[in-house]
Amino acid sequence: MIEFKRYVLDNGLKILVHEDYSTPLVAMNIIYNVGSRDENPEMTGIAHLFEHLMFGGSLNIPDFDTPLQMAGAENNAFTNNDITNYYLTIPANNLETGFWLESDRMLSLNFSEEVLNIQKKVVIEEFKLRYLNQPYGDIMILLRPLAYKIHPYLWPAIGKSISHIERVTMTYVRDFFFSHYAPNNAILSVSGYVKHEEVYRLAEKWFGPIGKRELAVRRLPVEPVQSEERIIEVVRDVPSDVLYKAWHMCARDDKDFITLDLLTDLLAGGESGRLYSSLVREKKLFSDINAYLTGELDPGLLIINGKLMDGISFGAAEEAVAEAIEDLIKVPVPDEEMQKVKNKYESSMVFSNTSVLNKAMNLGFYELLGDANSINNEVKLYNGVVPEMVMDAATNYMKPANCSSLLYKSKKSGK
Repeated sequence: MIEFKRYVLDNGLKILVHEDYSTPLVAMNIIYNVGSRDENPEMTGIAHLFEHLMFGGSLNIPDFDTPLQMAGAENNAFTNNDITNYYLTIPANNLETGFWLESDRMLSLNFSEEVLNIQKKVVIEEFKLRYLNQPYGDIMILLRPLAYKIHPYLWPAIGKSISHIERVTMTYVRDFFFSHYAPNNAILSVSGYVKHEEVYRLAEKWFGPIGKRELAVRRLPVEPVQSEERIIEVVRDVPSDVLYKAWHMCARDDKDFITLDLLTDLLAGGESGRLYSSLVREKKLFSDINAYLTGELDPGLLIINGKLMDGISFGAAEEAVAEAIEDLIKVPVPDEEMQKVKNKYESSMVFSNTSVLNKAMNLGFYELLGDANSINNEVKLYNGVVPEMVMDAATNYMKPANCSSLLYKSKKSGK
């Protein structure tokens, strides 16, 4: 049970505070409700670029990292399709330094052409390193536009193309900042050695003077129902053939999400998962295999992917995966197996929430979903999943017509 206090400032900033006196540290987490789904299809990658720009100095503070380091703090950030998340951990007696720094870059960046050019180069190099020059790096660049046709999940958070980052101007940066980075588009969550009254005082002092902003209106197209299987084949200079299969699924707040999450644990919950036990250990069709949900706020994807053993055809691999899915559809999951994955989820949830940083992040994310208190009900909801729900979910979502398959072939295989 994570107990917390919730505040909302007059400017719309939501604040969540969890007191944890087991550590001398405090974690601050700020979620901005903006991700790659909010980008112009012809100017993608800007949300991720902003993650970098936010460390390039703000209106009154030219250097973000040095004051934090002097205060004994650590910080980082990440961007995905839905959000941009900034976080830091700091000794409790230096907490106000974190408020000072975070509030100033929410107020305004310094909008330096030099910083913009430097960070554009950094992001372009990251794009090349992680997506173009790394084995299997372009998989999501290929799979997403295969599965999605109009929803902005069709491109990864890094963007569609390097050329989009190259074209970003300072005018575009200013417009994006002031229409997305705002107290009324953010959630501040704080966890650690602090009183909730002190957090509220600091929030009023440092964030309170920042005015509300007019936010960009989010008009996301609804992805049409996929009515037939999609398949692409590519050949790359990689060590092994890889199979990716992706099914459209529900949104993060849908009642089926938890069932589908347990379903992927049944299939690939480590070496005891069905896919590993059958297709890796017994039949030796794959060297490794996995199943997971992309977990986006809008309807995402359920993905099964695996590296094929030498000499195994894609046809044989796909047939084996189809048989595993058919078993889920036709045969109720034994109670012992179901309880095992539920126990695994509960232990991972408990372990995750031993960290003040994880608690701050989790509280903020669940608040974004609608109510931070729902974090305390998750285990109960997972424990409420029964075998019939798994069978129904596999039947409804894992249809061949709802599947997009990427056959990623190794040049050396010659297949």
